[in-house]
Amino acid sequence: MTPQRSSRTRRIAGAALVVAALTATAACGGGSKKEGGDGKAAGYNAGTKGIANASAKKGGTLKFIGKQDLDSTDPQRQYYGMSWDFSRFYARQLLSYAPKAGAAGAELTPDLAKAKGVVSNDGKTYTYQLRDGITWEDGSPITSQDVKYGIQRVWATDVISGGPQYLRQVLDPKTEYKGPYKDKSPDKLGLKAIETPDAKTIVFNLPKPNGDFEQMLAMPSGSPVKKEKDTGGKYQLKPFSSGPYKFESYAPKKSIVLVRNDKWQKASDPIRAALPDKVTVTINSNIEAIDELLIKGEYDLDLNATGMSQAGRTKALKQHKGNVDNIETSFIRYVDIATKVEPFDDIECRKAVMYAADYKSMQTVRGGPEAGGDIATNMLPKAIKGASDYDPYGVLARDGKPDIAKAKAALKECGKPDGFTTNISARSNNPGEVATAEALQESLKAVGIQTEVETIDGAESSTITGSPAVVKKRNLGLVMTGWGPDFPTGQGFSQPLVDGRFIVPNGNYNVSETNDPKINKFFDDALRETDPEKAGQIYQQMNHAVADLAVMMPIVFEKNFTWRSSRLTNAYSSAAYNGRYDYASLGVVK
Repeated sequence: MTPQRSSRTRRIAGAALVVAALTATAACGGGSKKEGGDGKAAGYNAGTKGIANASAKKGGTLKFIGKQDLDSTDPQRQYYGMSWDFSRFYARQLLSYAPKAGAAGAELTPDLAKAKGVVSNDGKTYTYQLRDGITWEDGSPITSQDVKYGIQRVWATDVISGGPQYLRQVLDPKTEYKGPYKDKSPDKLGLKAIETPDAKTIVFNLPKPNGDFEQMLAMPSGSPVKKEKDTGGKYQLKPFSSGPYKFESYAPKKSIVLVRNDKWQKASDPIRAALPDKVTVTINSNIEAIDELLIKGEYDLDLNATGMSQAGRTKALKQHKGNVDNIETSFIRYVDIATKVEPFDDIECRKAVMYAADYKSMQTVRGGPEAGGDIATNMLPKAIKGASDYDPYGVLARDGKPDIAKAKAALKECGKPDGFTTNISARSNNPGEVATAEALQESLKAVGIQTEVETIDGAESSTITGSPAVVKKRNLGLVMTGWGPDFPTGQGFSQPLVDGRFIVPNGNYNVSETNDPKINKFFDDALRETDPEKAGQIYQQMNHAVADLAVMMPIVFEKNFTWRSSRLTNAYSSAAYNGRYDYASLGVVK
């Protein structure tokens, strides 16, 4: 996913600020050797310290390559962090994130709206006025009705499943609305919680306050969709653009070509730099080949941004260090333990896995502390209020090595003293994931837990590991995965993963199928709390309760080495996208 944001202070920031910064800021690192392109390498970690190769020049083709396609190009279906980042080229929302480097990139700023919402009715009503000059790719104006229609599509999970469900949960917790495709009103705008008194005004009426509501509006699921252009499940083949680029072509799992949307008006968009003339994506499932092509300069950056392969990063650091950033992300790499797959319906069998796992080995195959990240002991990233060093299974005390005695004791408690068999799923096109699964497989074998590693295409996760029925059918007791916050609060990270009310038949991210009343209540209590510190205390209790249930096994707080070509300009790590570059600000040296 992804994929991120709390009640921190917000201030309006526009693309003008980025352009000024790009013009005034010298690229960090100062490397001068030409590597992989026509420009100059900005220097090691230049994109983590500021803006690498700052420039406001327009033109050229920005070339992405990735091992895995977007989970969807349909804004309401997107959940991968890379997809959210990429969608900024062609999809806008009422609010989005500031085009700034580092932590400042997570600041909410108006996008289609003139300003942040006017909040009334004790925090339950948000009112927005749309900007002038905002248009679709055919030149027609984007209206408040378009915004409402796009958001309503989130309800149509039987047609366009896969995206986050926050807006549906917050605006219609009883799910009384059935989505626009089943809407019997003439204009297909029957959701009562959203009002559009005129083409420029949109009003949201929440049944109860939620301090993260504006964060939810900033997700791609808050994007407008023009009703006349909506093709339901086929919309992802050619979304209709509200941003500076439009689709020239899209071949799923192969390629994407975006070209300039000549109806987009720069004056109406304070966020997007829109520097390249064209943006292309090439999908290549060979991870090692991708790194070679990047190093040769045939592409500018990795779409997926999940880190270079071991061979790739070794070569890059040795020969082209000035083109590399070692980015600290807010992702946790972990294993979901499916509680509806026997024998994991028994907590002691789940604990047996926690004790038998060799965390040190899994960290090592992911690249060790520097390339892979620190060992994680619970499921809240360090940057989120409520994070702690809670370690109920003593992982750090044993330096990440297995505790065979406790694993065997747990197996005896769950009636499986000789162990059992299960399957581990791992995405073949996610760097290190299969190797991590194999490392886990080897350590579990020592206590009699026999496993088969089943590899899947990450682009198909929502229909395999995201389907509780398929998880059971394929006996996927252990699911290798990773997660970054949708926004940096306990709700933004954990609710899709462990709140039982978020379990859905398809596109499900609560793979463990945790549905514990105490954990569900922690979310309700935290959402009523207006003080972020007090909410953080509640999320800490929630996180500890999740750890005690042994439904998820954290592995590492992820770091990764990312390549940026010497042609690439305006590359900076953004907190809004879990440390990934802000794609909408990138340019290239022609």
